[in-house]
Amino acid sequence: MAGLKPADVVTFGESMVLLQPMSEGPLAYAPLFTRSIAGAESNVAIGLSRLGLSVRWISRLGADPFGDLIASTLAGEGIDVTLVERDPAYPTAVYFKEFKGYGDPNVYYYRKGSAASRLAPEHVKPRWFENARHLHVTGITPALGPETADAVRTAMTEAHKQGLTVSFDPNLRRKLWSEEEARRTLLSLVPLCDIFLPGLEEAEFLAGEMTVEQYGAHFLGLGAKAVVLKLGEQGSVGFTPLAAVRAQPHKVSRVVDTVGAGDAFAAGFLSSWLNNESDDDERNLLAALERANLLGALATQYRGDWEGLPKLAEVQRLQSGGRETTR
Repeated sequence: MAGLKPADVVTFGESMVLLQPMSEGPLAYAPLFTRSIAGAESNVAIGLSRLGLSVRWISRLGADPFGDLIASTLAGEGIDVTLVERDPAYPTAVYFKEFKGYGDPNVYYYRKGSAASRLAPEHVKPRWFENARHLHVTGITPALGPETADAVRTAMTEAHKQGLTVSFDPNLRRKLWSEEEARRTLLSLVPLCDIFLPGLEEAEFLAGEMTVEQYGAHFLGLGAKAVVLKLGEQGSVGFTPLAAVRAQPHKVSRVVDTVGAGDAFAAGFLSSWLNNESDDDERNLLAALERANLLGALATQYRGDWEGLPKLAEVQRLQSGGRETTR
């Protein structure tokens, strides 16, 4: 069997077909829909690919047209999908967004019994991590099916065994499981990661009410090598055993859709952190947090989970304060 292309980042999880009404209002009365794809891990994969990293995305898709759409879309973004499995017995998942003109969109999942929900430890192969540097996982995958949490745990362990670093975004989805099971499972995965990426609400869910600094110390104490707290409109803060850095937010004048902003943040952070050229933790953290804040803010400016994610040249221009020539 031929060797795989080198990958800066490997990620795996469920992607779904996303159907969005073309007009605002109750979903029940929407006459027309647009279709796209979405999934936390594939959102991160697209963000990283556009920022110049090589990415390998792995999942299980139904042997159906929706699976074809997901695989071809990601391949078109330059992502390696050669290890994706197609399952003729279980379908590709679907979800809907509902925009009512105020607040975040409502989200309706149709993913129970999907091909990805059947993911089990025996599906995780050492080959997944061949010629790779880093594994990124989220807390969504463990909630999908009876064996998906064990599959994620197996993947994190195997990645470390092969010398990869691992990042973990808890990406809490309360609709998918009970709070007790979510807290127990997510906490069990923190010691298996090098970079932990919770939002402030997720940190409170996992550890109770603390100060930001206490959260950093707490999760470092559980075994993470770096802790990155997303603070929304307040920016972000990062901790390592040697440094604690706060980065100011990238201000935007309006918010269209916050779904996918956390995935954009993760892509921005990892794209910088994995390519740092300094031994200075404080300097590396600040650079990664500033890029993460920028991408997270940009992601709120458009409908869709990933379509507006910027390419590297645009990020560099924005970070340098330059303006784009449009005509």
